[in-house]
Amino acid sequence: MDQIEKMLLEKVAELHALPDGAYNIRKDGEGGGRKSTEHIRIENRRDGKSGIDIFVSSQTKGESLHIPVVITKGDYRETVYNDFYIDDGADVLIIAGCGIHNCAQGMSEHSGVHTFHIGKGARVKYVERHYGEKEEGASSNVMNPATVFHLGENARFEMETTQIKGIDSTVRTTSGELEAGAELVVREKIYTHKEQYAEMRFNVDLNGDGASADVVSRSVASENSNQKFFSNINGNAVCKGHTACDAIIMDGGKVTAVPSLSANSTEAELIHEAAIGKIAGEQLVKLMTLGLDEKQAEEQIIKGFLS
Repeated sequence: MDQIEKMLLEKVAELHALPDGAYNIRKDGEGGGRKSTEHIRIENRRDGKSGIDIFVSSQTKGESLHIPVVITKGDYRETVYNDFYIDDGADVLIIAGCGIHNCAQGMSEHSGVHTFHIGKGARVKYVERHYGEKEEGASSNVMNPATVFHLGENARFEMETTQIKGIDSTVRTTSGELEAGAELVVREKIYTHKEQYAEMRFNVDLNGDGASADVVSRSVASENSNQKFFSNINGNAVCKGHTACDAIIMDGGKVTAVPSLSANSTEAELIHEAAIGKIAGEQLVKLMTLGLDEKQAEEQIIKGFLS
């Protein structure tokens, strides 16, 4: 790989070299390297769609899987379908993400649909990072990730997503269902600037007794960017659900937050929160008394907010 591709891999997957565990690297729509392990098997899809099937056996304990995507072409669009089959009792860390370097006048777009079938008692941590950059005069970078999950009894799915500056337009959808005792934890971080647009949509069905979901989005909308957040948790059993959107607006930024709840059982306990506002003046003053200028102080506050 060249230096740009290596830089993108570092941004989205923190890879400085090929990982020790299982991996599949996708580069401009083609294979950039693949390795299966004793417990994690990666195969091409058999239905004709672009993407891969990943099989994680019940013997998987504390292992990792890297599946980054890098795009260095302009005027390039792709949709990729990756399905994950996680056996009962497995424990795995999955690191995904996409990095785009656009050097042409045409748009670069990556749309990824990741579907998780998570067995009973399995534990999955899913880390997804998105990053984009473009050369002067290049067109827009677009990413539209979709995550679908099916959690078996007592399974746990922890999802950590981050979008760094550089994505001009994104519609991010996350949906799924939880059986009895299953647990979902989502932590989303979004930063937009210039004229960028970001839309985040969550829909979670708590179908089994003891199921729980905690969905939290933190975002910063600066300059003239626009963000929209929609979240719905459906409590269909004896369950607990919480969804929250915390956002900072700066300059001419705009944020719309619409968290919603649907209780379809008298035993469902559901909470939603939304907070949108600017950086507090006293925070800036405090940091500026320590020797920072206003821009540096803002950067430190944002960094802490999104950490």
